[in-house]
Amino acid sequence: MKHLKLHWQIIICMVLGTLSGIIFNTIGYENNTIYTLILLLGDIFIRLLKMVIVPLIFTSIIVGVSSIKNQNKIGRLGLKTFLYYVSTSLFAILIGLTLANLIQPGIGAATIDQAGAFDTSKLTSGTSILDILKRMIPFNPISALASGDILGIIFFALFFGIVMNFTDSKYSSPIKGIIESIYHVIMKMTQIVIKCAPIGVFGLMTKTVSNTGLSIFKELGLYALAIGLGLSIHLFIILPLILIIFVKINPMQHFRAIASAMVTAFSTSSSSATLPVTMKCVKDNVKASNEVTSFVLPMGATINMDGTALYECAGVLFIAQALGIPLDASQQFIVVITALLASIGAAGIPSAGLVMLFIVTDAVGLQSDAVAIWVGSMLAIDRPLDMFRTMVNISSDSVGAAVIAKSEGENLY
Repeated sequence: MKHLKLHWQIIICMVLGTLSGIIFNTIGYENNTIYTLILLLGDIFIRLLKMVIVPLIFTSIIVGVSSIKNQNKIGRLGLKTFLYYVSTSLFAILIGLTLANLIQPGIGAATIDQAGAFDTSKLTSGTSILDILKRMIPFNPISALASGDILGIIFFALFFGIVMNFTDSKYSSPIKGIIESIYHVIMKMTQIVIKCAPIGVFGLMTKTVSNTGLSIFKELGLYALAIGLGLSIHLFIILPLILIIFVKINPMQHFRAIASAMVTAFSTSSSSATLPVTMKCVKDNVKASNEVTSFVLPMGATINMDGTALYECAGVLFIAQALGIPLDASQQFIVVITALLASIGAAGIPSAGLVMLFIVTDAVGLQSDAVAIWVGSMLAIDRPLDMFRTMVNISSDSVGAAVIAKSEGENLY
């Protein structure tokens, strides 16, 4: 197995977990020691994923925001970059939200044994944008980190990273060095956890199929269709329209210029790993200046995750539908805002979006063992979707670099 690529390992373990689940569904699994041990594998994997969420968000956001070097241009370029990233991510989220509500892939999903773990009264509901903004600002950032208050962590990390840029380097450099070191260690930890995905998928698929039977794959198929359709709309309609309107070129010219970066992103499922290729394509083929390229793209690889944002929004609605939990307009609004903020905190490594999915479910109060089971089930088909959304992520980064370079009066292509 160790000589196979990760996605093949996951597929193999998904099949084995499905077969194992069918067996236990047939013979029964009550008081079965082997079944209990297999389930433990899935539970441990989910706990490992949750373990890295807070340090990953906190460090990746600070590193991304504090990477801006030129303070003279930080205001103008920063505002343009921020507006572009937020706008395209919101477009992606709204596409995911719309498709999830139209297709409703989770409606009628097989009922997972929740062991009474879910209480609908715990669903979080916001009344207004002001309410969401208030929740974003923590009374105590240390307490927010300790309790896993994700909205508060994201706000504090963004604020901290921005202010660090305007602090004397003799004070900020040591802190930045420490945070960058922690960030790289956490990234490595996350990669190690993701490598355990095949084992986790085996345990989670065994639990899912033993409880629900094979009907789970129908719901996952509709879910994959909704995600794939949403990513296609964003990549082939929204981004080309942005190029036509703001850069005034044929979109095919841009996509040819970044073709190697798109292929690299698709094969590696990592925005961070693709960053050197993306920068080379944008500098050499798009002809954007080094100043814009080095400013926009590293930030984009860390905080601009259109595909991930779409995936998180649609994924949470799928889980809520599968659990039979209707989310009202205010709760869906929280999903939109949290998916946007969580996509900012998603690391540019394979399946990081899956880690961040827990953030959005937690934000609306979906916190039960059944949620973890569905997330684990989604992991079974996550690899091809992850490859596609990573390609969408870096395509959006490159389009953003072209738009901002054009706005700075540069001659492109």
